Amino acid sequence: MNRILNDCTLHFLENRIIDGLSRIKDFQNRRIINSPRAIGDTVQEAIGELLPSCFPDGLLGDFSADFARRAMADVAFTDVDGNYYLIDVKTHNTSTQFNMPNLTSVHRLARFYEDDRNYFVILLIEYSVENGHLTFTGAHFIPIEHLEWSCLTIGALGWGQIQIANSNIVDVNRHNTRVDWMLSLCDALDIFYPREIAKISERLDYFQSVREYWESRRNH
Repeated sequence: MNRILNDCTLHFLENRIIDGLSRIKDFQNRRIINSPRAIGDTVQEAIGELLPSCFPDGLLGDFSADFARRAMADVAFTDVDGNYYLIDVKTHNTSTQFNMPNLTSVHRLARFYEDDRNYFVILLIEYSVENGHLTFTGAHFIPIEHLEWSCLTIGALGWGQIQIANSNIVDVNRHNTRVDWMLSLCDALDIFYPREIAKISERLDYFQSVREYWESRRNH
């Protein structure tokens, strides 16, 4: 049993995160409140400082918040049992109608999950802004394999980018197994890649006609 992903531990951790974020006065700065990007950057920075103190005693091993902007994670840690967690911090303004955040590359995740001790986790921080005041309303610590495919999609970037289809609809199933989830990912890619091939074939045909047009102009 993974002690970090125990329901009681997760509830404790998520409550501590919201409590800690709510105590940071910097979030009431007008320039931050008016910019979703600034909120996201500030939350990410705050999580890097706050998260180690949010765990129950005796569960946290090493911790790092030193990652480049394009890295797979914003923070990472090991637990005392030797499991390794990459944490991707996402923020969501619950008053918005639609938001489709990128999570990670299908290729990077497949390589990372070759080790059963590795976990890729989305830390989703929900907030609202009313009358110029920012309020944190929820924190969700979710290994990606606990996200149902009903709320995920794959975007055409690189090998394919796993995305939350709409941050207002996040379906979590803590009973999902990694094996079943990864096999569902393969099923999704069996549909996704042929569609991409068809798109590329259509684009190749189009630019073949463009070539023929310009080659005909060369002779005039």
